[in-house]
Amino acid sequence: MPATRDAVADATPALELLGVTFVRDGRVILAPLDWCVRPSERWLVLGANGSGKTTLVRLCALYEHPSKGVVRVLGEQLGSTDVRQLRRRRVADPAAMASQIRQELTTLDVVMTAKFAALEPWWHRYEGADRDRARECLHRMGVGQFASRTVGSLSSGEQQRVLLARTLMNDPGLLLLDEPSARLDLGGREQLVASLAELTLDLAAAPLVLVTHHLDEVPQGMTHVMMLRRGEVVARGDIDATLTADALGECFEMPLSLERRDDGRLAAWATRATPPRRGA
Repeated sequence: MPATRDAVADATPALELLGVTFVRDGRVILAPLDWCVRPSERWLVLGANGSGKTTLVRLCALYEHPSKGVVRVLGEQLGSTDVRQLRRRRVADPAAMASQIRQELTTLDVVMTAKFAALEPWWHRYEGADRDRARECLHRMGVGQFASRTVGSLSSGEQQRVLLARTLMNDPGLLLLDEPSARLDLGGREQLVASLAELTLDLAAAPLVLVTHHLDEVPQGMTHVMMLRRGEVVARGDIDATLTADALGECFEMPLSLERRDDGRLAAWATRATPPRRGA
């Protein structure tokens, strides 16, 4: 019988932050923060540039230590576990891998090497089942037809979906995405959003955290939202109840309008007073 969100709601959290603060050079980047991401949840983290979003992702990805507080990922506490092994079980932003991947590798090898967190296929021994799994991940992200192509021959949007397929290779326990469509054109962004919707709408997929400042790149299926402003939480909770025009305006410090389209996508724009008539 397939899993439901209610059935896994009480399982061990995929991510816990307890009293976490982050201070650098005497400046508070993140104020005291408590946050829990459960296996059934898909979280959207919103905030302007400088709101602390990237620092939050780096803490969750185990690349930074908090100044104070506790970070637990998949039940293991940062500071008392081998983060190298834990990183194999959790996945950070696939865009972070882009500059490390050799462009002459085939997309199949790019995905398959994730089994050992490697960057080249000759460092480890792979079996037919590994190649089959890599092809499955490529097809899931809509780029299976490029299995024999070099990653350097693909468009930016196609490369991003290959890197996303790579993150799925080891059945991650947590997926962290930091502005995944930042360098994509309109077509590439829409293809990526469609691929992400395959994950957000799949109840069996790993819990997901999507960090962005653009509502138009948010896929369907997000369940919760947290809004940051200057390192502090403005609002947090169920996305339908919490994501309002007022809360969004407080987050970005300007009056905003918010639209929920029939297809589940979101849009926001600044609310401005009617400009004065010329000559008035």
